[in-house]
Amino acid sequence: MEIPGPEPCAGGGAGAVAAAGGLHVYQLRLHAEYGPVVRFQLPGAESAVSVADPVLLEAMAHLDRRPEGLFSFLDPFFEAGNIQVMPAGEHGPWRRLMLSVLAGRPSHERHFPRFAELVTELADRWAERADGVAVGLQKDLTTLSLRMICAYALGDDVVDPERAVAAFEDVLTEQLSRLYGVPGRERGGAERAREALGHLRASVDRVVAAHRRGGAGGRSDLIGALVDAGESPARIRDTVMMTLLAAHHTTGVAVSWTLHLLGRHPEAAERVAAELDRVLGGRPAPAYGDLRRLPYLTMVLKEAMRLYPPGPYGARETTESLTLGDYVIPAGTTVFYPFWAVHLNPEHWPDPEEFVPERFTPEAVAGRARLAYIPFGLGPRGCEGAQLAMMEAELILAVLLKRFRFRPEPGHEVVPVERFVLWAADDIRMRVSSRAAP
Repeated sequence: MEIPGPEPCAGGGAGAVAAAGGLHVYQLRLHAEYGPVVRFQLPGAESAVSVADPVLLEAMAHLDRRPEGLFSFLDPFFEAGNIQVMPAGEHGPWRRLMLSVLAGRPSHERHFPRFAELVTELADRWAERADGVAVGLQKDLTTLSLRMICAYALGDDVVDPERAVAAFEDVLTEQLSRLYGVPGRERGGAERAREALGHLRASVDRVVAAHRRGGAGGRSDLIGALVDAGESPARIRDTVMMTLLAAHHTTGVAVSWTLHLLGRHPEAAERVAAELDRVLGGRPAPAYGDLRRLPYLTMVLKEAMRLYPPGPYGARETTESLTLGDYVIPAGTTVFYPFWAVHLNPEHWPDPEEFVPERFTPEAVAGRARLAYIPFGLGPRGCEGAQLAMMEAELILAVLLKRFRFRPEPGHEVVPVERFVLWAADDIRMRVSSRAAP
């Protein structure tokens, strides 16, 4: 059976993606019109198919090749080769090394006190403002998450976070605009991107060099593991750059969308606050072991990442023909699993656009298709930092929701847009007030 989809058009699909406002929304529209399996055009992928059915995704879970053209926008971040498209034989050992650090409880527990300090510093700054003053969540929380991942991956807060966030944005915006032909890129963008990339590389190089000398970088579990494994200096820098890029975007954005949803569902916010009061008592921040005792907060975070998944999609390339239900996908096809479309599939999520944290009770999860929820991807190329990201996000939410109430800023419209992650076009501005205030 032929896979349904729009008729081919000039430009390789770039115009359709740009007109929709990004790949997130474009894939949502394709699946709404054509069903759970759709063929479409996309720059960087000669033949593309998107799959939004979690049952059909099971047949793709083993795939271990990423399409090089699709991830070429990340090439400037890497010197030893694009980590995102490493061949399977090289990727497997590297992935096991990364998981031994990023997914390890001892490493998380060791860094937890420093993470709590950083979150508390942000909360203290917010507390100094008058109650009810609006805060731009994305800006502050993305900077916070970069500080946290710097402490983890670089050994301490040695990078200027605000400059680093801006530098990552300059490079990504320039590269994505080239890939998708996005109009309106201001002049000088290419030069700014080159300067930004130079700043990022130099910052990481200083820390790696200090680690090798036994200096400030010596507290980095990640750099230490890479050095001990005999990785080249270029691969070490590339790995650290990728970790900084992926971690600061996703965690800060996930927490921002969670607070946005809680601001619009005060009954859920009150239930989170009551759980925090019961578990923490008078303590302003949790200990590492307390996170297991906050199940409702975890459900809220997971539901927020279902409704607003930070990443846009996962993608693989078939090395042989693949049967998906009634369709046969030829070898060499780029196959997408679009997180947003999967998470809003009404066959697996009743009333999919409603915010219902109870979807993530153990009983509800057990009764649902395994791949209906995939915010960190799936299979051998899934996100190595998923457990670290969840721990960071839960800690941030616990500290902020113990101390503050978050209410929408009147008149401020929150519009999701794609900027490498699912961003809000004009930030997420919310009024922040002390829970002790009337």
